[in-house]
Amino acid sequence: MSRERPLPEVLRGTTVLCVRRDSKLVFAADGQVSMGNTIIKQSAKKIRRLYSDKVLAGFAGATADALSLFGRFEGKLQEHHGNLSRAAVELAKEWRTDRVLRHLDALLLVADEKNTFLLSGNGDIIEPDDGLAAIGSGGPFALAAARALLKHSNLSAREIAQEAMQVAASICVFTNTNFMFEEL
Repeated sequence: MSRERPLPEVLRGTTVLCVRRDSKLVFAADGQVSMGNTIIKQSAKKIRRLYSDKVLAGFAGATADALSLFGRFEGKLQEHHGNLSRAAVELAKEWRTDRVLRHLDALLLVADEKNTFLLSGNGDIIEPDDGLAAIGSGGPFALAAARALLKHSNLSAREIAQEAMQVAASICVFTNTNFMFEEL
């Protein structure tokens, strides 16, 4: 009988959101780094531009693990000449099968002008139906708010991301209002 190992405390803290609207792609992330119930930092950079600024990537989870995954993912992008789908599949395969990588506790959210993927260490590659995706403890709140705003407003992708992150920060104690945005 196999038992799933419990998620470490680190995975519960952060919010990273991806919004697509009118050919615009926006990533938003809060800046809070928590260790247990203690705020360690308020201005962390959880999203990055990769592959000559053509790909956006964000993480939730253990920082060292995420930085390791960013490096590996960027290597896969280089190896596959910027093909996001192929790089995501290859990283997910390696993440799932490699003994060391299998123990990394992080999630990646990656996107380019056409595709968005959520990657996990279980080998999951999830492509959202509506161009919206979120990870981290505040992710469900930001995602719900973004979906409502996308459906019931004429706000831009950036404005939707801003408002959805405000909602997440007002609910999730592991999400602050020191937001960072990246746009394609």
